Amino acid sequence: MKPQEKERLRIRRHKRVRSKVSGTPERPRLSVSRSINNIYAQIIDDERGVTLASAGTLDKTLRTSLASGGSVEAAREVGRLVASRALEAGITAVVYDRGGNLYHGRVKALAEGAREGGLSL
Repeated sequence: MKPQEKERLRIRRHKRVRSKVSGTPERPRLSVSRSINNIYAQIIDDERGVTLASAGTLDKTLRTSLASGGSVEAAREVGRLVASRALEAGITAVVYDRGGNLYHGRVKALAEGAREGGLSL
């Protein structure tokens, strides 16, 4: 399958997921964005259009301790970091938005790391 076709299918899945998933002040959305070399997570209140917490493999606290930003372990650490920042902001429960990516590998590891960090998905 061509890379353009894979991306087109991911965008279709993402639109389908976003039609059903929305963040509220009580339960904001944990959005995941993934590239080949890095992974990022944001906690978003869609009603106000505000990002409440964020983390990524390029974050200064993680960049020095990670060997690679594109690994499963790096994604788990990003999940733990975004969970700790969410708990500091008073957020305990979120809705998981996988961004059209399959729930597998790094996307799954980020969710597991967020759960380990104390978030309820």
